[in-house]
Amino acid sequence: MIFTYNKEYVGDVLMVIAADSQGAKLAVERKGRVARVYREDSGETVAWNIFQVSSLLEIAERGQIFLTDEQAAALNQELSKEGFAAELVNDREPKFVVGQIVEMEAHPDSDHLNICQVQVAADKTIQIVAGAPNAKVGLKTIVALPGAMMPKGNLIFPGELRGEKSFGMMCSPRELQLPNAPQKRGIIELADSETVGTAFDPAKHWQG
Repeated sequence: MIFTYNKEYVGDVLMVIAADSQGAKLAVERKGRVARVYREDSGETVAWNIFQVSSLLEIAERGQIFLTDEQAAALNQELSKEGFAAELVNDREPKFVVGQIVEMEAHPDSDHLNICQVQVAADKTIQIVAGAPNAKVGLKTIVALPGAMMPKGNLIFPGELRGEKSFGMMCSPRELQLPNAPQKRGIIELADSETVGTAFDPAKHWQG
Protein backbone atom coordinates (compact mmCIF):
# COMPACT_ATOMS: atom_id res chain seq x y z
CA MET A 1 0.00 0.00 0.00
CA ILE A 2 1.14 3.51 -0.85
CA PHE A 3 0.35 6.29 1.64
CA THR A 4 0.38 9.86 0.31
CA TYR A 5 -0.39 13.22 1.87
CA ASN A 6 -0.29 16.76 0.50
CA LYS A 7 -2.28 19.13 2.68
CA GLU A 8 -1.38 22.21 0.63
CA TYR A 9 -2.83 20.94 -2.66
CA VAL A 10 -5.25 18.16 -1.68
CA GLY A 11 -6.39 19.08 1.81
CA ASP A 12 -6.23 17.21 5.09
CA VAL A 13 -6.72 13.84 3.40
CA LEU A 14 -4.53 10.76 3.65
CA MET A 15 -4.73 8.84 0.39
CA VAL A 16 -3.95 5.14 0.51
CA ILE A 17 -3.45 3.36 -2.82
CA ALA A 18 -4.12 -0.35 -2.41
CA ALA A 19 -4.13 -1.65 -5.99
CA ASP A 20 -3.81 -0.66 -9.63
CA SER A 21 -7.25 0.27 -10.96
CA GLN A 22 -6.10 -0.63 -14.51
CA GLY A 23 -8.46 1.96 -15.92
CA ALA A 24 -11.59 0.26 -14.60
CA LYS A 25 -14.71 2.24 -13.71
CA LEU A 26 -14.60 3.18 -10.03
CA ALA A 27 -17.19 3.83 -7.33
CA VAL A 28 -16.94 5.28 -3.83
CA GLU A 29 -18.45 4.17 -0.53
CA ARG A 30 -18.12 6.69 2.29
CA LYS A 31 -18.75 6.25 5.99
CA GLY A 32 -17.91 9.15 8.27
CA ARG A 33 -14.39 10.37 7.51
CA VAL A 34 -13.43 7.22 5.57
CA ALA A 35 -14.08 6.64 1.87
CA ARG A 36 -13.40 3.36 0.06
CA VAL A 37 -12.71 3.53 -3.67
CA TYR A 38 -13.41 0.28 -5.48
CA ARG A 39 -13.75 -1.24 -8.93
CA GLU A 40 -17.36 -1.54 -10.07
CA ASP A 41 -16.66 -4.72 -12.03
CA SER A 42 -15.03 -6.75 -9.25
CA GLY A 43 -15.60 -4.85 -6.02
CA GLU A 44 -11.84 -4.82 -5.39
CA THR A 45 -10.68 -1.97 -3.16
CA VAL A 46 -8.15 0.18 -5.00
CA ALA A 47 -7.82 3.10 -2.56
CA TRP A 48 -8.87 4.64 0.74
CA ASN A 49 -9.30 8.32 1.53
CA ILE A 50 -9.21 9.29 5.19
CA PHE A 51 -10.44 12.84 5.76
CA GLN A 52 -9.42 15.17 8.60
CA VAL A 53 -6.54 12.78 9.18
CA SER A 54 -4.57 15.34 11.23
CA SER A 55 -6.99 14.69 14.09
CA LEU A 56 -5.74 11.08 14.10
CA LEU A 57 -2.06 11.43 13.13
CA GLU A 58 0.65 14.05 13.05
CA ILE A 59 2.07 14.12 9.51
CA ALA A 60 4.92 16.47 8.71
CA GLU A 61 5.95 15.02 5.34
CA ARG A 62 4.50 15.67 1.90
CA GLY A 63 4.15 13.14 -0.91
CA GLN A 64 4.71 9.45 -0.19
CA ILE A 65 4.91 8.89 3.55
CA PHE A 66 5.79 5.91 5.71
CA LEU A 67 3.76 5.27 8.85
CA THR A 68 4.81 3.82 12.16
CA ASP A 69 3.00 0.67 13.24
CA GLU A 70 1.22 2.75 15.88
CA GLN A 71 -0.06 5.18 13.25
CA ALA A 72 -1.26 2.31 11.05
CA ALA A 73 -3.08 0.83 14.05
CA ALA A 74 -4.83 4.17 14.65
CA LEU A 75 -6.02 4.22 11.04
CA ASN A 76 -7.25 0.64 11.22
CA GLN A 77 -9.13 1.51 14.40
CA GLU A 78 -10.82 4.36 12.49
CA LEU A 79 -11.78 2.01 9.62
CA SER A 80 -13.25 -0.44 12.12
CA LYS A 81 -15.15 2.32 13.93
CA GLU A 82 -16.77 3.37 10.65
CA GLY A 83 -17.82 -0.21 9.89
CA PHE A 84 -15.16 -1.34 7.41
CA ALA A 85 -13.81 -4.85 7.94
CA ALA A 86 -10.64 -4.29 5.88
CA GLU A 87 -7.24 -3.60 7.36
CA LEU A 88 -4.48 -1.36 6.04
CA VAL A 89 -1.16 -3.18 5.68
CA ASN A 90 1.81 -1.13 6.83
CA ASP A 91 4.70 -2.05 4.53
CA ARG A 92 7.81 -0.25 5.76
CA GLU A 93 10.33 -1.90 3.43
CA PRO A 94 12.28 0.58 1.25
CA LYS A 95 10.83 0.98 -2.24
CA PHE A 96 13.95 2.38 -3.93
CA VAL A 97 16.93 0.05 -3.61
CA VAL A 98 20.24 -0.83 -5.21
CA GLY A 99 19.76 -3.57 -7.79
CA GLN A 100 22.04 -5.44 -10.15
CA ILE A 101 21.24 -6.81 -13.60
CA VAL A 102 22.19 -10.50 -13.52
CA GLU A 103 20.63 -11.62 -16.82
CA MET A 104 19.40 -9.79 -19.90
CA GLU A 105 17.82 -10.81 -23.18
CA ALA A 106 16.20 -8.91 -26.03
CA HIS A 107 12.42 -8.56 -25.90
CA PRO A 108 10.96 -10.80 -28.62
CA ASP A 109 8.44 -8.14 -29.69
CA SER A 110 10.56 -4.98 -29.54
CA ASP A 111 13.69 -3.62 -31.14
CA HIS A 112 14.68 -1.52 -28.10
CA LEU A 113 13.35 -3.26 -24.97
CA ASN A 114 15.23 -5.85 -22.93
CA ILE A 115 13.97 -8.39 -20.41
CA CYS A 116 16.22 -8.08 -17.38
CA GLN A 117 16.53 -10.27 -14.30
CA VAL A 118 17.49 -7.86 -11.55
CA GLN A 119 18.70 -8.87 -8.12
CA VAL A 120 17.19 -6.52 -5.51
CA ALA A 121 18.10 -8.40 -2.32
CA ALA A 122 20.40 -11.22 -1.31
CA ASP A 123 17.55 -13.69 -1.82
CA LYS A 124 15.34 -11.93 -4.37
CA THR A 125 15.51 -11.41 -8.12
CA ILE A 126 12.74 -9.78 -10.14
CA GLN A 127 12.01 -9.36 -13.83
CA ILE A 128 12.02 -5.84 -15.25
CA VAL A 129 11.39 -4.89 -18.87
CA ALA A 130 13.48 -1.84 -19.70
CA GLY A 131 14.56 0.23 -22.69
CA ALA A 132 17.60 1.91 -21.16
CA PRO A 133 20.42 2.02 -23.76
CA ASN A 134 23.10 1.55 -21.09
CA ALA A 135 21.55 -1.54 -19.46
CA LYS A 136 24.00 -4.46 -19.33
CA VAL A 137 24.65 -7.55 -17.26
CA GLY A 138 26.54 -6.68 -14.07
CA LEU A 139 25.38 -3.05 -13.91
CA LYS A 140 24.25 -1.81 -10.51
CA THR A 141 21.51 0.81 -10.50
CA ILE A 142 18.56 2.11 -8.49
CA VAL A 143 15.35 0.10 -8.75
CA ALA A 144 11.86 1.37 -7.94
CA LEU A 145 9.91 -1.59 -6.56
CA PRO A 146 6.13 -2.10 -6.63
CA GLY A 147 4.67 0.27 -4.06
CA ALA A 148 7.04 3.11 -4.95
CA MET A 149 5.89 6.61 -5.79
CA MET A 150 8.13 8.44 -8.24
CA PRO A 151 8.99 12.11 -7.60
CA LYS A 152 6.47 13.19 -10.27
CA GLY A 153 3.73 11.22 -8.50
CA ASN A 154 3.39 8.21 -10.80
CA LEU A 155 3.09 4.86 -9.02
CA ILE A 156 4.96 1.64 -9.62
CA PHE A 157 2.80 -1.48 -9.91
CA PRO A 158 3.51 -4.91 -11.42
CA GLY A 159 2.56 -4.83 -15.07
CA GLU A 160 3.41 -5.93 -18.60
CA LEU A 161 5.29 -4.38 -21.49
CA ARG A 162 4.39 -5.92 -24.83
CA GLY A 163 3.29 -9.16 -23.20
CA GLU A 164 6.24 -9.60 -20.84
CA LYS A 165 5.74 -9.21 -17.09
CA SER A 166 7.63 -6.44 -15.31
CA PHE A 167 7.86 -5.98 -11.54
CA GLY A 168 9.52 -2.62 -11.09
CA MET A 169 11.56 0.01 -12.89
CA MET A 170 15.25 0.79 -13.16
CA CYS A 171 15.58 4.54 -12.71
CA SER A 172 17.42 7.29 -14.51
CA PRO A 173 18.83 10.29 -12.62
CA ARG A 174 16.22 12.47 -14.35
CA GLU A 175 13.34 10.23 -13.23
CA LEU A 176 14.62 10.47 -9.65
CA GLN A 177 14.87 14.27 -10.05
CA LEU A 178 18.48 14.25 -8.92
CA PRO A 179 20.43 17.53 -9.08
CA ASN A 180 22.27 18.16 -12.36
CA ALA A 181 20.77 15.00 -13.85
CA PRO A 182 21.76 14.52 -17.50
CA GLN A 183 18.84 14.87 -19.90
CA LYS A 184 19.90 11.93 -22.04
CA ARG A 185 18.28 8.51 -21.67
CA GLY A 186 19.90 5.92 -19.44
CA ILE A 187 19.58 4.43 -15.96
CA ILE A 188 21.78 5.57 -13.11
CA GLU A 189 25.12 3.72 -12.97
CA LEU A 190 26.45 2.88 -9.51
CA ALA A 191 29.88 1.73 -8.40
CA ASP A 192 30.51 -2.02 -8.27
CA SER A 193 31.16 -1.66 -4.55
CA GLU A 194 27.50 -0.80 -3.78
CA THR A 195 25.54 -3.49 -1.93
CA VAL A 196 22.44 -4.94 -3.57
CA GLY A 197 19.30 -4.29 -1.53
CA THR A 198 20.59 -1.12 0.14
CA ALA A 199 17.98 1.63 0.38
CA PHE A 200 18.49 4.50 -2.06
CA ASP A 201 20.26 7.49 -0.52
CA PRO A 202 20.70 10.42 -2.94
CA ALA A 203 23.60 11.84 -0.94
CA LYS A 204 25.46 8.54 -1.21
CA HIS A 205 24.40 7.29 -4.61
CA TRP A 206 24.60 10.45 -6.70
CA GLN A 207 27.44 12.90 -7.26
CA GLY A 208 25.88 14.79 -10.14
